[in-house]
This record gives sequence, C-alpha cells and structure tokens, in this order.
Amino acid sequence: MRKLTSAVLAAAMTIVAMQTLASAPAQAAAAQEYVALGDSYASGVGAAPYDSASGACLRSPKSYPKVWASFHPAYSAKDVTCSGATIADVRSKQLSALSSRTTLVSITVGGNDAQFSPVATACLTESESYCEAATMYASYYARNQMVGELAGLYTDIKKRAPGAKVVVLGYPRLLAPTGSCGAISPSAAKRAYMNANADAVAEGTRAAASRAGVTFVDMRPVFAGHEACSAKPAINGVNLARLTETFHPNATGYEYYVYLLAANRT
Repeated sequence: MRKLTSAVLAAAMTIVAMQTLASAPAQAAAAQEYVALGDSYASGVGAAPYDSASGACLRSPKSYPKVWASFHPAYSAKDVTCSGATIADVRSKQLSALSSRTTLVSITVGGNDAQFSPVATACLTESESYCEAATMYASYYARNQMVGELAGLYTDIKKRAPGAKVVVLGYPRLLAPTGSCGAISPSAAKRAYMNANADAVAEGTRAAASRAGVTFVDMRPVFAGHEACSAKPAINGVNLARLTETFHPNATGYEYYVYLLAANRT
C-alpha cells in the first residue's frame, strides 16, 4: 500500500468526501454522528501537542478521530478517547456518548488490557528471557480472554448505537528488525518477541470483531517498513523525555489510520 504524505492524504480525503456527497444526496438532510472510542492509539498519543482541555486523556488534534472529523464536517463528532483506557474503562466511561443517533463508531482498545506499557518496559529494561516471558503471557491473554472481552464490548456498542457502522482499528507491529530506536534499542530477539505479541493482539482483536459482527481494520500492512527504529518511522522510538509516546504512532502514523477509517466507514 502506498504510504501517505499529508498532502496526499488531504487530496485523498477530499475526493472521498466529494464522492460521498455526490453519491448519497438523500443522506445530506439526515444527521450524521461520529463517536470515537478507545485508548491512547485513538486519542493521538505520540503526536503532540495535546489539547489541554483533555487533561490526562492526551487528545491530540492530529489523532485519527480529529483529522477524520475535520474532513467530514457533515458529521457531528464526539471524541471520548482517553490515554490509558482499558476495555472496562470504555464500557464504564465512554459508551454513554453513543445513542440511536450515532451513525459511525471507531474504536481502538485492548492494548492496555494486554499490558502494553509493562511489556514494553520489560523488553526495554530487562533480559531477553524476561521479555520473552512477558510477551508470551500477554499474547496468551490476547488470543484467549481478550477475545471474549472485546466481543462483549463491541456487542454493547451495537446495542447502544444500533444504526451505526462500527469500525475497529487495530494495532501495528511496533519495531523494525534492525535500526536505532533512540535512547534504548532492543536486541533482535526482543524485537521479534514484541512483534509476535503485537500479532497476537491484532489477531485477537480480529477474532473478537468477527464474533461480534463488526468491521476490523488490520493496521499491520500499512505500517510495514515504517515501524519504530526504521529509516522512515511512523511510530515513535524511545525518547526518555517523552516516555509516554514511546511506540505510539507519530503524526504520519495517524494519517494511515485516517485513510483506513475513511476506506472502511461504509
């Protein structure tokens, strides 16, 4: 898949918007409501600066919900994403944004339930064997318990917003097999363990989406060759001054999310 620059993204999104308006005049009078749910990959962590009003949720104007909404002004948008959100947090704190008026829902969640931050910390600071054990534990959860938990959440979303298209955007692989990652560069073995864990989370999310009957978007192909530590990364490497952003998409990475949300919204 061709990688997108900001200019190409803007042109592509403009064309999509024009085609939508031209092909669906009957919908022009109908209210369109977009609700964005999820964790730091949805709120835009990694693409500073952040909206001060969002506090610890760290919502960035460069996040995929914000950018997508800016290209689709016909939609009223509700962004309730929040850094650190778990599956339980989305259910208890974010689902209230949904209603029978909602026509589009995007969601990225599950990474915190699969211990994204502790696993990354372990692989950056501990031994290869410790990293392997941490990723294996997280991967087992992602392929098993997480599937049922996510499927239940997606089903709840459909109940609250019965007329909405629900688009589940997954997580990419995190690290290129070689190259500097910044302040700390994991070994080749650690990178392989972390990417295998990312695969487990992606496949668990895919299985949950299939079980619940919602759309899953696999983000791994579009990020291939642009992981952290690559020559042209779309994911942040290790910056000790901005640890929260480590292994989160940068602004370019969120453009990939925007493009694939647009491509899968109908």
